[in-house]
Amino acid sequence: MHMRFLLEGGQKLRLCCCLILQPSCQEEDVGEFFYLCDANSLCFDPVLRGLLTRTSVPRDVVDYIVYGTVIQEVKTSNVAREAALGAGFSDKTPAHTVTMACISSNQAMTTGVGMIAAGQCDVVVAGGVELMSDVPIRHSRKMRKTMLTLNRAKTLGQKLSLISKIRPDYFAPELPAVAEFSTSETMGHSGCGAQLCQDEYALRSHSLAKKAQDEGLLQDVVPFKVPGKDTVTKDNGIRPSSLEQMGKLKPAFVKPYGTVTAANSSFLTDGASAMLIMSEEKALAMGYKPKAYLRDFVYVSQDPKDQLLLGPTYATPKVLEKAGLTLSDIDVFEFHEAFAGQILANLKAMDSDWFAQNYMGRKSKVGAPPLDKFNTWGGSLSLGHPFGATGCRLVITAAHRLKKEGGQYGLVAACAAGGQVMVQG
Repeated sequence: MHMRFLLEGGQKLRLCCCLILQPSCQEEDVGEFFYLCDANSLCFDPVLRGLLTRTSVPRDVVDYIVYGTVIQEVKTSNVAREAALGAGFSDKTPAHTVTMACISSNQAMTTGVGMIAAGQCDVVVAGGVELMSDVPIRHSRKMRKTMLTLNRAKTLGQKLSLISKIRPDYFAPELPAVAEFSTSETMGHSGCGAQLCQDEYALRSHSLAKKAQDEGLLQDVVPFKVPGKDTVTKDNGIRPSSLEQMGKLKPAFVKPYGTVTAANSSFLTDGASAMLIMSEEKALAMGYKPKAYLRDFVYVSQDPKDQLLLGPTYATPKVLEKAGLTLSDIDVFEFHEAFAGQILANLKAMDSDWFAQNYMGRKSKVGAPPLDKFNTWGGSLSLGHPFGATGCRLVITAAHRLKKEGGQYGLVAACAAGGQVMVQG
């Protein structure tokens, strides 16, 4: 599934937002501490506190909190509620957690928008969190069955007999039938074919992110203190390299001839994001100047077998038509970069009349976004991809770019596992 947003810098829409981020950290930088705690909620707490501090919004004004996450911890399955209480919100403030793969925080945002549009709430905090440092490890079905049977064994002899039947393959992890990395290989081949093309795009992402960071453009970051280590004050996965060095990396998944490597894939990341969403009337009544307005959004799905991450291609024309806009009206494009191959495949498909006619049932292509408007402050390849937080980060970046560049419309697109997408603007 994929999601698309359209953002507008104008002053005529009902919904507005203020945005904030925790720095995206490579998983090894924080994991040592998080093994000891309820990580997701602790990762989320500073972002909630930072949002309230920077906006000066009283806690009791917030009507509802909704958060997205992907890899859930059993102890904190409703991480939104856990973190809200930890951040000092009233126990009377409802909170729930949603999951929709890599567009979980997009789902959280649009859930909040729906609550406001329905008149249920005036002020909603939405966002997402993911901690890749300490993910729950699932036993194989054989091992789970053995452990459950072992729990029912009554005698020592019965227990020893069951234990003796455990084989090495019981410890093997369960893998999905169709994984994002395998689809990325397929899409990389269709979009470009060569590893060099994918490396070139990844290098662009890192170089632009480094430039944006050096110029102080990646601003809404809450410093995060990891006990026993230095405080993390900025995204630390931005590492411009060279095509020569990138080309030396071995295939990450399909060996020995695959083209997807660690250099042209988004990396494992810890991070959280938050957004304050209000009706325009409420924001103005409280004296706030909206940072961005949500004009429209759509969710679409397609065949996950060979089009798993092609959702942006399908969703873009739909959200533009709903909003009464064309591609040329868009000033800022922010697409989720799961893999470089995925981006290249979408750009190629969007610019193909043949794809539009044979796969989308459209007479003509929507067209590819111009690169001078596309992810110009870097993207998930360089900033990281904490699954549940990325969608909100995309909107944050689009809003800042609109303000910085004097644009009016921004379009955000994010693909997700299962062949889904969300687009908003």
